[in-house]
Amino acid sequence: MRVRTLCAITLLAALTAVVAATLRAGGDLGRPAALLYWYAAAWVLFACAVWVVRRMPVRTSVALILAGGIALCSVALSAPPRTSDDMYRYAWDGRVQAAGVSPYAHPPDAPQLARLRDPWLFPATSACHGWDLRSVRGVCTRINRPSERTIYPPVAEGWFLLVHAVSPAGGRHKPLQIAGAVLAVATTVALLLVQRRRGGDTWWVALWAWCPAVPFAAVNDAHVDTLGVLLTVAALGTAAGARRGALLGAAIAVKLLPALTVPGALSGVLAPGRHPRARLRETASVLLAAGGVVALVYLPHLLASGSAVLGYLPGYLREEGYEPGDVGRFALLRLVLPDAWAGPAAVALVALSAWYVLRRGDPKRPWHGSLLVTGTALLLTSPAYYWYALLVVALVAMGGRWEWLAVAAAGTVLYVAGAREWHGVQATAYGLAAATVLVGALVRTRQRGGGLSATPDARGSSVAAAEDDHP
Repeated sequence: MRVRTLCAITLLAALTAVVAATLRAGGDLGRPAALLYWYAAAWVLFACAVWVVRRMPVRTSVALILAGGIALCSVALSAPPRTSDDMYRYAWDGRVQAAGVSPYAHPPDAPQLARLRDPWLFPATSACHGWDLRSVRGVCTRINRPSERTIYPPVAEGWFLLVHAVSPAGGRHKPLQIAGAVLAVATTVALLLVQRRRGGDTWWVALWAWCPAVPFAAVNDAHVDTLGVLLTVAALGTAAGARRGALLGAAIAVKLLPALTVPGALSGVLAPGRHPRARLRETASVLLAAGGVVALVYLPHLLASGSAVLGYLPGYLREEGYEPGDVGRFALLRLVLPDAWAGPAAVALVALSAWYVLRRGDPKRPWHGSLLVTGTALLLTSPAYYWYALLVVALVAMGGRWEWLAVAAAGTVLYVAGAREWHGVQATAYGLAAATVLVGALVRTRQRGGGLSATPDARGSSVAAAEDDHP
């Protein structure tokens, strides 16, 4: 066991060093040539470290998971954001709210907000060059889409305001990165508590804590998606009812993606034999609580700004290719369907997966149904933003279905390859991810059919039973 522990520590040290080197010397979206190779090295070390820790005692594995996760988050703080400029919008929205202005009222380049322009967000330079700089109306800024209103929902905006309120003067990007690290580690702790409560395999949490997507996307680029992930983990880890619904509503009001976990939260509610009154009570408690929270946090902004609370969302959907007939998305479906049919087909398939979860899902393991619907949606829409898959990574860590990590890896490849203007990557990356998911499902089905017995392991959980639980 000492050899295994030493091996795990060595692999974690190597992974931490690679993440640090990636951020310090691996380039950014302005110099992306080496990024993909560094990222690949991090993913290989991550896989090896997880393979080693899976056979270790609970106490040792928990200590390593926490220490490794904290180390990775710490080195992610060593450089400014490398591959995304979203956090600059977060900082701006926090500053605007602190000044008593609705973040939905004006775009950053509006003359009404000129008095709020910090030099680090609006550099006073005539040479406005750099991957995270753009010039609009003669003003240089780090904020993306400066002529558009914010896209972020109210709970995310509340988080930006909170981080701004506790940030020291001159903190620049660092407070948001530290806040991202706090959320990432808090999610690790929440996952450990869920596994302890249900008697699950502790090593699964390493699939979140050590996944390279976490230090890169959640900490260095400080994506607010991590707050939605934490709230979703808390929701699925608690008993079904109003509390689960309220937490899911808060997660949806951070980023809309957690709405895909609602069918999982209601797993099996439409199963044959369920009493209609029990179905109605369970469904209503979750949906009414979730809807109530979303309505409550949106109401003040709706009264103040009207339809402007949607911000850049309609424009984002057009830009990212989600409109009918657009070929910017749905790469796998476009291999077999006309472009105009791909969007409706994706909606139908996601709805079918949700129906399956509602009928056949395991209410004791809602994360499996949530993973199926969320992962299916990402595979079919094939987004380039790999931080969307942070939610998938956390759901994998709840249930151990490692094959779905291929979705996060595919998004990473597509994002970096897109920065290098590689072509034909979208279908290949997500096609390999879909194949990995199918292989993992087949292996699990074969093991189940092979008559694996549910025998307790040394940690008091049932390995075969954990392999067998599925929606």
